[in-house]
Amino acid sequence: MLQYISMETVKLSSLVPGGQAIGTLESGQKAFVWGGLPGEVVEFRVTKKKRSYLEGVVARVLEPSPHRVQPRDDCYLSTSPWQVMGYSYELEQKKLLLKEAFKQEGITTASASQSGGASLVTDSYDFFYRNKMEYSLWWDNGTDKISLAFHQRGSHRKVPITGSSIERPEVLAEAQRIVYDMNARGDEARRYQSLTVRCNQAGDVSSALFENGKAHPKMQPLSDTLLGRKFSYSPNGFFQINLPVYEMALQEIKKHVNTKKVVDMYAGVGTIGLTVAANHDLSLIETNRDAFAELKNNATFAKSKGQVHPILSKSEDALDFITGDATIILDPPRAGLDKRVVDRLLVTAPPTVIYLSCNPTTQARDLAPLLGRYRFKLLQPYNFFPRTPHIENLVVLERL
Repeated sequence: MLQYISMETVKLSSLVPGGQAIGTLESGQKAFVWGGLPGEVVEFRVTKKKRSYLEGVVARVLEPSPHRVQPRDDCYLSTSPWQVMGYSYELEQKKLLLKEAFKQEGITTASASQSGGASLVTDSYDFFYRNKMEYSLWWDNGTDKISLAFHQRGSHRKVPITGSSIERPEVLAEAQRIVYDMNARGDEARRYQSLTVRCNQAGDVSSALFENGKAHPKMQPLSDTLLGRKFSYSPNGFFQINLPVYEMALQEIKKHVNTKKVVDMYAGVGTIGLTVAANHDLSLIETNRDAFAELKNNATFAKSKGQVHPILSKSEDALDFITGDATIILDPPRAGLDKRVVDRLLVTAPPTVIYLSCNPTTQARDLAPLLGRYRFKLLQPYNFFPRTPHIENLVVLERL
């Protein structure tokens, strides 16, 4: 059971970027509640108590929203906490959260989008889309058996699972096979930190048990094709988890690459630059050595008609590549851009800046100072992570 401090009742007003619903108690304290929807009156278990706010998890819905649906999974709070709402309502709420993130920086999304506030692009597959999962392991003292588990949201506890519908079936089947083999040989859950499983679009799987106190195992590489180009990657590293929707974003990005020179500043294993600009004079900047090694291999696979230059460097140390005659592609981590990158863009004013972000809050912060020299050509959000609060947002800026 989830440990809690007390029970409270609150009327919820809206969703916040973290994914909880927010309400105000009679005391004036804010309540951030998992499993609730705007407009609902809920009783919730308090899991964290501070002077100005509480955090908790819905225990009982007293006045339900018409948008509430029955969660598909018992473990939904651990993996995909927005299973409690209809999918069309999820898309509406994400659009509102994006609008609010930009509003906080003085940017109106109506002026940023040709359609007056773009709807999220989705392939409508809201379950069984994740190609990678990290599982915990649970030891059942009653049966002396291991089972798959997830961490319980709002606590450090684990919750055992028998199934989940957020990951691709090949991923769950491989995880269940590994646990079956562990139990057959009398293994113990306490030996292991986690189990990671990944699959490619063809359904090939790669998996590894991460043992406590041991070096991380090297996982079998996988490969996938994006816009007709082959990419290899390590399942340990970063690679997009929803490739069909990612391809939709890549197709859109490709439309806006209109200069001979292109610079991909946070290149990873090269999936953006090599799909949209391999036939250009392309520089790919990446700081992680493992990802960079894969990037070089993928640049070889690309067989481009242009010149491809993989560069091992932090983006903020490669500012000379940001020039006034290049299209700049940005896909930074959640923390957003280093201020030196923003400053360099202001000084050199490249004709087109393409910014794909997994965090609209930091994206809006980074874009705000650029709008004196640029105008929005496109603002298009994508639903890379259905049934979760996460939003992927694509912005294309055009020099004034």
